[in-house]
Amino acid sequence: MKHFPSLTSLLTVLTLALLSPTFTTLAQQQTAATVKPSGSTGAVDVEKIIRAFTAKETEFRQALTQYGFKRDAVIQTIGMGGQISGEYHRVSRFVMDDSGKRFEKILLFPMPTLTEVQVTAADLEDLGGVQPFALEASKAPLYDFKYVGKERIDELDLYVFDVSPKVMPDPKKTKERFFQGRIWVDDQDLQIVKARGKGVPEGKERFPTFETYREQIGGRYWFPTFTFADDELVFDSGQAVRLRMRVKYTDFEKLTGKVRILEEGEPGIEDPENKPTPPSAPATKPAKP
Repeated sequence: MKHFPSLTSLLTVLTLALLSPTFTTLAQQQTAATVKPSGSTGAVDVEKIIRAFTAKETEFRQALTQYGFKRDAVIQTIGMGGQISGEYHRVSRFVMDDSGKRFEKILLFPMPTLTEVQVTAADLEDLGGVQPFALEASKAPLYDFKYVGKERIDELDLYVFDVSPKVMPDPKKTKERFFQGRIWVDDQDLQIVKARGKGVPEGKERFPTFETYREQIGGRYWFPTFTFADDELVFDSGQAVRLRMRVKYTDFEKLTGKVRILEEGEPGIEDPENKPTPPSAPATKPAKP
């Protein structure tokens, strides 16, 4: 019996229809912007910046519980000649209760046609965790931050940091994933507006390199609104799968009052006790004979 790889980290970010004009241009100008080395921009209090944006990330996590949003997630495998060989498409509406628990209402979920990989609950969880890279202040001591310099993209002046875990955990002993890659921090709001990297450690799984863009919602917080990945995952067995992922987060709406928790069996809402907590970049396990 053949077991297909598991995309253990594909669908989670806090996730939208179209990018704002700023980020549409940003995404199209990857080669246009140049990072100015840290030594060329004058004195920068790196530790102060790190403390500020990690504190803002904690606020952002808390603020998100006050918003409902729609997530449109598409995961595709790409075959020879660039043809789509399989697809997973799920559109959902999310609200959260005061404790931060997320509840999902599925709006569209056609039968998946993936055959080379398998989307799991962990994939959905990652869409709201590793991919958007919301780093709370309490997690900052676990990371090394290397200040690279400043970069101007469109109208934004950004601090650029390379980020990696201080100690790479043993994937056999922990299921927790960390971010490894680069982040861009707005020099005015001191919030992360872009992240590029992947989840680590991998173990038998493989995670694609992703890019997450954020948009300012409500005039204060930069929420993840678009995540994209197009990467080839190669496993220890030699199996290679090209994976493409697109996750959009739209229709952010600030909730008023308390979130009403519907009783089991009421139409339109999945029972959170009988399904994995949704929303986080994809991962796959090698196929077994």
